Amino acid sequence: MWRCQEQTHVKWRLDNGQIEVVDDAVAEVLRRKSVAQRVEMALAGNRFVRLRIEGHLRTLHPDWDDAHIQAEIARRMRLGSD
Repeated sequence: MWRCQEQTHVKWRLDNGQIEVVDDAVAEVLRRKSVAQRVEMALAGNRFVRLRIEGHLRTLHPDWDDAHIQAEIARRMRLGSD
């Protein structure tokens, strides 16, 4: 997350023990949204990630058919890319 220079410098831990905390301004925006709007945002994020993975896979594996691509997208969404 980017911080203005006037704000305190924040050190970020990059490990499995890190707990993600939503910025207060983001939390306020989300509170003002309806449940339907928040669900729509989550679905849009899911759609975005799936499309990004699909584009990446089609670039790396132009020989894969749609079924193979969709199976790999599902696998990565469940388990990650490792």
